[in-house]
Amino acid sequence: QKQTKDLMSHLSCGKAFGFLKSQQEEKLTSINEAFLTDPKYEGEEDLASKLEMFKKKYMEFDLNDKGEIDIMGLKRMLEKLGLAKTHLELKKMMSEVAGSNTKDTISYNDFLNMMLGKRNAILKLILMFEGMGKEEEQKEAGPPRRKTFSDLP
Repeated sequence: QKQTKDLMSHLSCGKAFGFLKSQQEEKLTSINEAFLTDPKYEGEEDLASKLEMFKKKYMEFDLNDKGEIDIMGLKRMLEKLGLAKTHLELKKMMSEVAGSNTKDTISYNDFLNMMLGKRNAILKLILMFEGMGKEEEQKEAGPPRRKTFSDLP
């Protein structure tokens, strides 16, 4: 009976998590829609697909599901990319994105303004290069090509 109770508790927790994630996704989608109609970004190429990609990336690292990336979410994001940073470096990156030293989270609006803006924040550069690396990996899927003599050093 205890196992059944634990399972029910786990399932309801999973449902709550799913509900939080769907609520969060709706909120982020509405922000994306506002960016799609913003004249500031009308010249942006493939804006809809970029916004969808940014939304997925943002949701992946919003650990507290509050619609913001805190310092632990940023730390995890960079560690996953193999770029561990000190607490001071993380705070500097956050203030660069959020625009103030007192803010300790990155909102989705801040994130989109960074990714679509002209300024090259460190985090933007890291995420752009990480995205380019993934495109390269996908291109080289399949069996490795045969080596020839011209490949030798």
